Amino acid sequence: MRSVRICVILLVFICSVNPGHSQKVKVDSLAKRLAVEQKDTARVRLMWTMARDMTRYDPDSAMKLAQQSLYLAQHIGDKEGESRSLGILANTFVKIGNYARALELNIRKLKLEEKREKPENLASVLMNIGIVYALEEDYRIALQYYSKADSVIEKFNVDRFRYNISLNIGDTYNRLNISDSAYVFFNKSFNIAKAKDDRESMGISMTGLGHCYLKLGSYEQSLMNYKGSLDYLQESNNDEVLCESTLGLANLFRKLNKPDSSERYATISMATAKKGGFLPAELEAAEFLTEHYKSTRKIDSAFAYVSYVQDLNDSVNSKSKIRETQIISSNEQFRQSEMEEERRHAQKKRFEQLQLLLIGIFIPAFFLLTLLLSRARTHTRLVRLLGVLSLLFLFEYLTLLLHPTVAKLTNHTPLLEILIFVALAAILIPLHHRLEHWLIHKLSHFHLHHQHSETKTVLAVEEKKSPA
Repeated sequence: MRSVRICVILLVFICSVNPGHSQKVKVDSLAKRLAVEQKDTARVRLMWTMARDMTRYDPDSAMKLAQQSLYLAQHIGDKEGESRSLGILANTFVKIGNYARALELNIRKLKLEEKREKPENLASVLMNIGIVYALEEDYRIALQYYSKADSVIEKFNVDRFRYNISLNIGDTYNRLNISDSAYVFFNKSFNIAKAKDDRESMGISMTGLGHCYLKLGSYEQSLMNYKGSLDYLQESNNDEVLCESTLGLANLFRKLNKPDSSERYATISMATAKKGGFLPAELEAAEFLTEHYKSTRKIDSAFAYVSYVQDLNDSVNSKSKIRETQIISSNEQFRQSEMEEERRHAQKKRFEQLQLLLIGIFIPAFFLLTLLLSRARTHTRLVRLLGVLSLLFLFEYLTLLLHPTVAKLTNHTPLLEILIFVALAAILIPLHHRLEHWLIHKLSHFHLHHQHSETKTVLAVEEKKSPA
């Protein structure tokens, strides 16, 4: 028997509801603002906000927009924008069903958040990694990440996620059939929801408690929680968890040997799932009814449901194939966007290298010009000025060349960078002054000597021309 579905539990992180017209209107409004926005940080925020809202109805476009947001955020050093973009990209891949890529992006976000002091962001990404592992049915590892998230939430009092983490841990223990631990966390989540008068969340938690009591053999408590959840789930239109709760009741009544009630609630579960388009829930309810009719010897009904289950299985398999195609397509789209960004980055790097090359050519050319001017009839002050500029260009060029290496060595740590450049300055500044003094002296001496030689030559020529 399945337990509460994680994609329904964590609406904060992975929302699968269909948007209304107002949602698309909101995205259109954001797109108009983005078209005129000039500030990069604001553009990043607008893009990831649009991508987040578009994930619900157009995941392909959302993925492309989130990637653009990510690259711009990385380019301008906007860590919050980078983190948000990575999270939205991951959620988009979850929506598509590409869990491997979602996990990769969430881990990138985790590495980023581990270096920041944003407990809420850290808790959310740890929880989202747990969700991905749970969706892949690797519940032990999911529980590890949920526990880490729970520690962050408790340590930093992140009240916003207390309900979600308690519910998810309870759900995972329930899937592992560790019912006593599942009960503790489902009950904790119920008390949190009750304190906030969040009736939908109360209904979800009570469904989980119904599962626990059923496994523990406390049928009366299970019945009370299952039935108590129905009103809350119906008034909040949470049909997916309602399917869980009604099928839980069907299982309970089968154990209580009440076949009519069991059939009734299984039928309600299947009808609700069919209406909401919840194919896995519809299949499970149909399989339950098939076994039910076999056990009650209603052969015609059992035969009809066998055929119905086969059709549903075909639909599930068809959806699985479509999902596989979407995963391949999303991976290729993501790869193409990465290649485009790499080309843009390589082009920018080539342009920077070309600039450095031109500067490297310009400095000796400028120095050569200074030497040539020192031989011409030029004012001494101009020669000195050009000599000083030549040295300034040389030392600034050295700093420009060294900066990327220093940044890489220090892992972009400002304190270490400034210490290294102070040490370099302690060497280069005295050297600069000495070279400046020597060069100006030599150029000035050469310039004056050249002028003196020219003067003597002119005087000698004039003496030869004058009559004896």
